[in-house]
Formats: sequence, structure tokens, C-alpha cells
Amino acid sequence: MHKVDLSKYNMRSDLIIEDNSLDFIKNSYQENNIKVDYIHLDKNNNLKKKKGDYITISFDDITDSSNYNNVLNILVKELKRIFELTKIKDNDKCLIIGLGNKNSTPDALGYETLKNIIVTRHLYLLGDVSKKFRNISILEPNVLGNTGIESKDVIIGVIKETKPDFIIAIDSLAALNIERCQKTIQITNTGINPGSGIGNNQGEISKDTMNIPVIAIGIPTVVSSAVIVNDTLNYLMQKISYHKKNYKKDKLIPSYNINYLKEKDNLSNSEKQELLGIVGTLSDKDRNELIYEVLNPIGYNLIVTTKEIDFIVDKLGKLLGESLNKSLNF
Repeated sequence: MHKVDLSKYNMRSDLIIEDNSLDFIKNSYQENNIKVDYIHLDKNNNLKKKKGDYITISFDDITDSSNYNNVLNILVKELKRIFELTKIKDNDKCLIIGLGNKNSTPDALGYETLKNIIVTRHLYLLGDVSKKFRNISILEPNVLGNTGIESKDVIIGVIKETKPDFIIAIDSLAALNIERCQKTIQITNTGINPGSGIGNNQGEISKDTMNIPVIAIGIPTVVSSAVIVNDTLNYLMQKISYHKKNYKKDKLIPSYNINYLKEKDNLSNSEKQELLGIVGTLSDKDRNELIYEVLNPIGYNLIVTTKEIDFIVDKLGKLLGESLNKSLNF
């Protein structure tokens, strides 16, 4: 069988939930059609991820007020959980960092979040602040291409001057599944590598490099063309499975308004091979890697987002900002 060497292409996912992590999930719960998965990794783990806690919140929609509020309530609860796991005290000073590029909408999540944060550090310097509010400052380091300075170096300089007790870093991520794009929030106390999802690593921001705890919050806003192609093939097989199941009396029941994704792919290997040839017999992982290998070397593995990204990023920025205000203050 064809062997795919992806070492030079650095194919990866920013989301631990996409990284064969199901065996590592410690506990999960569902509430109002929102799923929360919690994973704790020890130092020497098979996923080769940093030691720490990972919380994944999966949802379908935040564009209406009801769904927005449901996700908000769970996000506040899970942020408080990660603060407790990271041993953040009520009087610890917080620096919130909005990573990314505000001039590129899919990468502007950090910037949009900072616009909604209640900033109080300057009031603490004046000495008169309600005990209901934590000492909070914000920073938008921008990207290397605009400033000529690595985000990591900017942050280290600010830490030296302002001396926060912990950092919350917010960034846009990349997903390996269309269904995760803009519908998943990952919270972790292991830090973050800005730009790593699209092969543009700008230096790790973590307790190891900053010497204070770093909590990272990320939402995938983009996927690659390879992901779209592979997911489309999977959807095609699920759709044909639906038709196969619902073929009755020489009449095919149409699926124009039916979510056929609820049907499991029940095609046999021979049927998949008849439909897609050798490609149909590959595992999902192998097929994804093959498509990646085809597109990436010729520069066609484009980074893609949705057409309503402006509206979604604005909504997500408000969601993160409001949840941080509620979870950080008292």
C-alpha cells in the first residue's frame, strides 16, 4: 500500500478532541444540546501533548439568544473549573492576551474578545476599585508580519513591567473536521503555540516560557481544503447509506430536507470501492493524509472559512468577553 510521509507537511489539529483522544476522556456531560469533554494528560502521554487539563465544549449554534445564553452559562462554569484546576486565587492579577491579526477576520477572535473585556488595572493603580472586580489588563501583541516582533517577546516584556499572576491567551484555531469549525471551544492550562495550526509557529506561550500559569482559549475558525475534500467524501458515503436504507418499492425517498448525517455509514468495503475505487477502501485517517499529500506540495491546500465569518467572529468575541467578565469577577 502507498505510504504517506507527512513529516515535512506538519499536518495537525489544534483540537485535542480530534487527536485520537477518546480513550483519555475522564468525564463528559451534555446540557441543552451542548457537550463538554474533560481530559487530563500526564507528562508522558501517548498523544504527545503537554501535561495538563483540556476542556472541550461542542455546540451547534450561538446565533440566536437562547443558544448563545446556554453556551455562555456552560462556558462560565468551565472557565471557573479551569481556574480551580490551575489554582488561580481570587486576588490574582490577570493579563488577557488577544492573539492573531485583527485585519484578517478568521484570525481576529482575540481582538474581538478584547473589545468586550472589562479592564480594571488602571483603576487599581488609582487605589479605588470595588472588590467585585479583579485586577485585569489586556494586550494585543498583533502578528510578526505587522510588528516585526514575535508575540512571545512582546508578552515577556509586558509581564516584566506589569507583573500579572496569570495569563489568559485567546486565539483562532484550525480544525480537522468541518463540523468543529466555529462550533467548538477548547480551554486548557497548558498554554498555546500561536499560528501552529497553519504551520506558522510564533513561539510557545506557556508556564514554561512565561513563568506564570497560562490558560489558553481557542475556537477553530478555519479548515483546510484537504479537510473539506475528505469530509465531503465521508458525507457522500453517509448520504448513499441513507438512500440505500430508504430505497423502497423502486422509489428513492429524497433527502433534500433531511439530515442524513444522523445515519451511520453502512456501506460495505466492496460498495465503497465501487464508488470511489481504492480511495474508498482507505481509513478516514489515511484518506485525509492522502488528500493532504496531493494538495499541499502544489500549494492548493487552501485555508478556508465560512461566508458569514464576520458575523460569527463578532458573536464569538462577545461570547468569550462576556464569559470572562462573569468568571473572573465576583
